[in-house]
Amino acid sequence: MNRHYDVVVVGAGPAGLNAARTAAQAGAEVAVFDDNPRVGGQVWRQGPGHAPQAPLREVHEALTGHPNVTVFSSVRVIAPLPPHALLLESAAEQGGMCVSYGQLILATGARERLLPFAGWTLPGVTGAGALQALIKGGTPVRGERVVIAGSGPLLLASLATARAAGAQVVAVVEQASALALAHFAASLLATPSKLLQAAQLTRGFAGLRYLSGSVVREARGAGRVEQVTIQRGEREITLDCDRIACGYGLVPNITLAQALGCALDVRGAVRIDDLQRTSVPGVLAAGECTGIGGMELARVEGEIAGYVASGALPDLGARPDLRAQRSRWQRFAQRVDDAFTLSEAARALPPDDTLLCRCEDVTLGEVRTHAEWRDAKLHTRCGMGACQGRICGTAAGTYFGWQTAQPRPPFHPAQIGTLMAACEQELASTD
Repeated sequence: MNRHYDVVVVGAGPAGLNAARTAAQAGAEVAVFDDNPRVGGQVWRQGPGHAPQAPLREVHEALTGHPNVTVFSSVRVIAPLPPHALLLESAAEQGGMCVSYGQLILATGARERLLPFAGWTLPGVTGAGALQALIKGGTPVRGERVVIAGSGPLLLASLATARAAGAQVVAVVEQASALALAHFAASLLATPSKLLQAAQLTRGFAGLRYLSGSVVREARGAGRVEQVTIQRGEREITLDCDRIACGYGLVPNITLAQALGCALDVRGAVRIDDLQRTSVPGVLAAGECTGIGGMELARVEGEIAGYVASGALPDLGARPDLRAQRSRWQRFAQRVDDAFTLSEAARALPPDDTLLCRCEDVTLGEVRTHAEWRDAKLHTRCGMGACQGRICGTAAGTYFGWQTAQPRPPFHPAQIGTLMAACEQELASTD
């Protein structure tokens, strides 16, 4: 399929869906591409037994009934194509799709930060966000003893999801200190909606073992996780469990942005101006890929990007309400970042025999002898497996401060027919 759209949106989470709706209402012909089978992203993820939330239903119904919008699910971006096109592959069809655009909006979201610990590759160990995704996708956890660990508000969201699915949450293990958590809780008074959300997520919190200033050090088990050891100051605590969900916050998903040549800011997120425009003409960005800020910030950024991409909003002078909303949620995002900054204990290196790169079976000890990511990759194959360094590269950046190299297209394993479609597109553009 070779098609042209006025606006192409990559990502069907809160930012992407709101961007698509706004652009379509302004008269642009819009296509939305997402690699999940259902729209919503991680925040609004649907699944068996998990009906769409009200905000998702509202925006999805608006898109479904709009003649200017086409939503493509289960479609991955394989590579950018010159001058203004993308090579995509659908899970439902053979061969690739080449789609050109007038304006491109990146709403690629974020990935979970996984930090290795001894035993983290045992079956039953996942990220905190991954546990949510598994449960919403239909994985049964009823009656299982679960330890949720890491850092940030995502732990409470995972707690609520696990409990609703019938899991027995043994403990929540948060690396942030009790003092930092108290300051953050007090700051929620400035955002009543978030205070209410926190109260709903922690309903039934009484009696739950909540360990602040603590980190997971080791998972043990015979063929599957059975125990977890937690470091809390000078103490070690061992808990029996059937599942560990451990994630240390989120990092922006910038793979496509980097491949397009978009500049990054000091946080490693896509750098944008006041109108959500990146450093590359015709490319805008919204949501978590521009910095971790939560669903509310993603929605307003998506709305601004949709207006700008469609040409309906040359500046924010006519919509001071959007600028005010964005500033409000940016301040909230900063408070979250300050409260859950990783401590020295969370950044402490695990034992040398701990696997850093699961794809290529490379240990932390093998990697730490090198001066930078490129050397480690060349000498150990770290980051050269199926995930292309998305997991181990993020961990290496956290531990060593290394700047990891950007993934090269194709970003995912692709069919030969898909790659041939790219060649045909290139030949057609030179005729």
